[in-house]
Amino acid sequence: MCGIAGQFNFERREPVERETIVRMARSIAHRGPDDEGFFIAGPVGLGFRRLSIIDLAGGHQPMSDAEETVWVIFNGEIYNYKELRAELEGLGHRFRTRSDTEVIIHGYKEWGTDVFNHLNGMFGLAIWDIPNERLVVARDAMGIKLVYYRLAHGQLTFGSEIRAVLAANDAAPQVDPAAVNLFLRFRYTPSPYTIFQGVRKLAPGTLLVAEKGKCREERWYNFIPTPFATPKKDEEAVEQLLHLYKGSVQRHLLSDVPVGILLSGGLDSGLLLALMNEYGGPWPAYTIGYGESYRDDELLDAAETAAALGARHITVKLDRSEFEKSLAGIVECLEEPITASSIVPMYFVSQRARQDVKVALIGQGPDELFGGYKRHLGVHYGNLWRGLPGGLRSMIGFAVNGLPRNEMLKRGVRSLSAGDRLKRYQDVFSLAPTEMIDGLFCEDILPERDGHELLEYWDALRPQMEHTDELGGFQLLEIRSSLPDELLMYADKLSMAHSLEVRVPYLDRTVVEYVQRLGANLKVRNGTRKWLHRGVCRSYLPPR
Repeated sequence: MCGIAGQFNFERREPVERETIVRMARSIAHRGPDDEGFFIAGPVGLGFRRLSIIDLAGGHQPMSDAEETVWVIFNGEIYNYKELRAELEGLGHRFRTRSDTEVIIHGYKEWGTDVFNHLNGMFGLAIWDIPNERLVVARDAMGIKLVYYRLAHGQLTFGSEIRAVLAANDAAPQVDPAAVNLFLRFRYTPSPYTIFQGVRKLAPGTLLVAEKGKCREERWYNFIPTPFATPKKDEEAVEQLLHLYKGSVQRHLLSDVPVGILLSGGLDSGLLLALMNEYGGPWPAYTIGYGESYRDDELLDAAETAAALGARHITVKLDRSEFEKSLAGIVECLEEPITASSIVPMYFVSQRARQDVKVALIGQGPDELFGGYKRHLGVHYGNLWRGLPGGLRSMIGFAVNGLPRNEMLKRGVRSLSAGDRLKRYQDVFSLAPTEMIDGLFCEDILPERDGHELLEYWDALRPQMEHTDELGGFQLLEIRSSLPDELLMYADKLSMAHSLEVRVPYLDRTVVEYVQRLGANLKVRNGTRKWLHRGVCRSYLPPR
């Protein structure tokens, strides 16, 4: 994992200033303390900061082919690079390093931008194609890695973090009213928005192509979650999911440097540790806690899991003063507003883990994939609510709205009554009705924007939703929006603030695409959330 930055004057072709690219790359030096590299040629400049993990000696970037016709800067990991390398060698390509970066170069030469459909991994990258004078910037399918960019005056500026984009000039950034509207509704800023006017976030599975004086955005990842022709039986689904989990964990352990795990007290990271044990160990496992007086402290549960699975358990106990003192620095790392309280433990557990390892696996993903939140029960059983007579629903809704608290319940009742599917999903996510949020804006301070009109990226997912049941459609939005743009965003930035690479095996493409094709009954059953995932856990974790 590393940091990338670059600029392309695609319209007027003015030379890029080296000082600009150096300044951009060094603004994200924390992402790559081991090495830096630059490629400056006329209207294009590429900058790179490296955290060495694969092919420590031969992975310097920017990297090119032997003819120096294609140049790449790449942040992330390609887990199937050995298989792709063998395939490309069979097609006549010759490699000079052991790095996964070189697979991207030769894959692009062989398949063009379709190379991204061959990659199983996490990435934010840029490819400079000299013969075609084309710059391609892309983000991985699940949005595990980030790419920010700005398009202005025929110039494309991009980087792994917002600070790299802002470092390209001295102009003071302005707040984007549309982003504020969306943040107030959803507690994070969905792609393509950021809180800064003119700075955009490349959506998961999309790319930018700048060539012939123009720049366009395309969606390269278009997986359709078509249900399996024959519904999976319970035992069959558990067996197949376990097989996919094992393959993913084995791939995600690929590294030339030490690897650990960020261990919570829950099922997801516990199962992950158990699966890691199939391929080595004992693994260092890191847990953050606040002490038993804190309601959600996980130290004891994590310690039990670590002991049962033979891990070397390393704990960090955070006190109130340290918590409060850290907030300003953590917010600076994030660059975007979010409301997740877990940002503080993520920051400190990453800090401690980096003292021993460069790579850590984390258990994010199953809640979104399998329906682990209370809202998933509401969405799943929403058809029962909409099947009630209108008069009865009105009476219940009136009674619920009269309750002094229970805002989540009120929001759920309100949202599940909406006729349009996407409107229902938006209202489940939203803290308050769209009209209420829109009414907070004043033209003299922040111009009003209609919240419903802002979500063009969500609306573009309607064709995929047509193939899903009610719960699956909602989860599609989570996997393509709230998961990458909130949870994965802060995991990336807070870990990389300490030069630690975090990997998410549950979000391997093979796992996600399999689960998206399953029916809701394998995810939520008889009021039990994450039903199928729990079935896999029972084979590995002691009951609690």
